[in-house]
Amino acid sequence: MKRIHGGPNELGRAKWDFSTNNNACGPCPIILSQLTHLDASSYPDYHYTDLQSQLARFHQVSPERIVLATSASEMIMRISSYYACFHSSSTDKKVWYPAQSYGDYPYAANVWQLEHCPDPSQTNLVWLCEPSSPLGQSLVNTHSLMQHSQTPNTMVVLDRAYEPLRLSGVSSFSKQQCNQLWQLWSPNKVLGLTGIRAAYLIAPEITPQVMATIKQLNQMAASWPIGSHGVAMLNAWTQSKVQDWIQQSLIQLQNLKAQQINWIRELDGVEILPSQTNFFCIKAHLNAQILKQHQVQLRDATSFGLPGYWRISVQTTEAQHALITALKQALIPK
Repeated sequence: MKRIHGGPNELGRAKWDFSTNNNACGPCPIILSQLTHLDASSYPDYHYTDLQSQLARFHQVSPERIVLATSASEMIMRISSYYACFHSSSTDKKVWYPAQSYGDYPYAANVWQLEHCPDPSQTNLVWLCEPSSPLGQSLVNTHSLMQHSQTPNTMVVLDRAYEPLRLSGVSSFSKQQCNQLWQLWSPNKVLGLTGIRAAYLIAPEITPQVMATIKQLNQMAASWPIGSHGVAMLNAWTQSKVQDWIQQSLIQLQNLKAQQINWIRELDGVEILPSQTNFFCIKAHLNAQILKQHQVQLRDATSFGLPGYWRISVQTTEAQHALITALKQALIPK
């Protein structure tokens, strides 16, 4: 199985990149300023004591519930390997993820030979993502998924990469329900800093079984999984002034999204799918080579299980002008 992602490739970065979900208002200037004064001449604290405590206070959980990760993708791989290596029942060798979802869930399952199961109640590893990717929508049937999270030896992981970039709607999960799930956070997208890799997992409320899983996941991590820049970013993410910047950026993104959708809606042969985030999908027949000639990069949604669809992030007005110009020429009449 081949990993497919948006963003730069061997040809470099497209001038007008709509293929990743980076916050178009970023990078966060507060964090950029802090990074310029960063001393990267030594290792971070091996135990990340201060960072773990800071994240715990931010989420109002106990510090032992924070499991640090190099990135969300690294944690997806680590959890998958945990089930492959330390569980032996047939149920433990199966995994469930939505039909349209982040490609690293099936990729990790394939690497660790976990069988995809069509019924989440028949497996002990379940991947959720809300708002979802590539659609940016809410989940359905969350009640049964919450019931399944109480099954012994089960990990229901809620990927919250796009929750900070929610522009409308509310989470399907209450705070109490989130405390029963494993929550995966990767704030580099909302901060406009995807080039810095750092993420973390919040474990459910502590039980002996949860504590044993936390211990095993920590033991499976590499030494110093997060570098100094990642530590600085995650620490800054918890600061009130950075959260204020995020809220201001969401207002800008809402306006930019409305404008971008209105301009695309004027084109013939394009269907726009609803979304609650800074990205959305369109259905259109496009000549990818023409897009490339215009230095415009979209995310082909075929690898998400949506052939004929394209995921498009919300970008600046200047980038939107370039997008519309490219789309007008790239659209293939039916």
